[in-house]
Amino acid sequence: MPAVMAAPILMPGDPGWDDARQAWNLAVGQHPAAVALPRSAQDVADVIRFARQHGLRVAAQGTGHNAAPLGLLADTILLKTEHMRHVSIDPVARIARAEAGTVWLEVVEAAAGHGLTALAGSSPDVGVVGYTIGGGMSWLGRAYGLSANNVEAIEVVTADGRLVRADACTEPDLFWALRGGGGSFGVVTAIELRLFPIAEIYAGLLWWPAEAAAEVLHAWRALTQSDVPDEFTSSARVMTFPAIPGIPEHLRGRSFVVVDVIHLGEPAEADQLLAPLRALGPVTDTIQMMPARALSHLHMDPEQPTPGVGDGLMLASLPAEAVETLVRVADRAAGTSLLGVELRHVGGEMKRVRPSSGALAAIDADYALFAVGLAPFPQAVAAVSRSVAEVRTAMRPWAARQMYLNLAETPRDPASFWTQQAYDRLRRIKAAFDPDNLIRSNHPVPPYQEH
Repeated sequence: MPAVMAAPILMPGDPGWDDARQAWNLAVGQHPAAVALPRSAQDVADVIRFARQHGLRVAAQGTGHNAAPLGLLADTILLKTEHMRHVSIDPVARIARAEAGTVWLEVVEAAAGHGLTALAGSSPDVGVVGYTIGGGMSWLGRAYGLSANNVEAIEVVTADGRLVRADACTEPDLFWALRGGGGSFGVVTAIELRLFPIAEIYAGLLWWPAEAAAEVLHAWRALTQSDVPDEFTSSARVMTFPAIPGIPEHLRGRSFVVVDVIHLGEPAEADQLLAPLRALGPVTDTIQMMPARALSHLHMDPEQPTPGVGDGLMLASLPAEAVETLVRVADRAAGTSLLGVELRHVGGEMKRVRPSSGALAAIDADYALFAVGLAPFPQAVAAVSRSVAEVRTAMRPWAARQMYLNLAETPRDPASFWTQQAYDRLRRIKAAFDPDNLIRSNHPVPPYQEH
């Protein structure tokens, strides 16, 4: 690598190589041609120009939660933005600016100091950029829409090494593509996101032993198919805690059915909606008023790199038969290394198409399904993959036509993530900004080619 390049560059065999190439998901082995560790947008531009000069490609990675679909990286510089972490808050405009390596916890904490909150994901250490350009289904998304459609501007280095600021007036095609179209169009170096004046929220968990899964999931289904307001969001999951150190003793090796509840309105309104579930006698009920920043930890997601296998499916409907199927498959999975099978209620504002929306205008599904398990060694990867695939196969009769980028942890047909019209436009934008396909992502959009 040239001495004039300011970004630290590591090659195979260099000290620190194995740490540098590692994704957040420790079950994914990444073997790129080199790893670049930029600290600025100029560093990113230098790496992209170097890659072009030497016939290499570039894949940007903030955290590597969804790294598996990237595939082989032998011809690719893995550009890890983990050192680009500056966050600034404009409390008057209610805008957060986050650099490319920022994780959600950092934005949430910075915004909370001003009585504001962001459309963060359920995992505090997921990267802000990857989550947002993939769509971004927040706990608050039913009320405020996808994170991708609450973006004010995106700073990005294009495949020809130019740093541009894309917004509704400048580079509008690029701005549209990056809001839900994924990472195929350039390397994002910073993003500006809308914040919301929410300091407290009514939220928490209801727990039952796993033996109650059928009764609870049918009641939860009925709740989500009633007239719930957009301010009310919930998910239901069957969880099995591994019998390993670090897990509290009262949870270790046991299975539960858990309902997550997040409500932006009056507690009494949520309590009325939850009455049928509470009538089933949860063993634990933690729902209470809490600081909005506490949502970062509500879901109990791992907050450090973890070896795992997961995959998702979007569901167009959830009839009683689908719930019964899920209970059967989750019961079989309880004896495997699966940690959880989750259903999340979508809909609300996330399902409404607005004229100002980006490439992912809306989620054309009512529920999101995700199954995940621990995979600390190679044999476990294969076993967990089979269990996850079994869950997806069992639930496929109710699948939506359109998949959601951020829950797809295996390669998919890229056309499945967007409407046909949006996918055609994305391919044309890819051809305009990166005709040589230098920029790659975990779910690539191929450039449109005239015949």
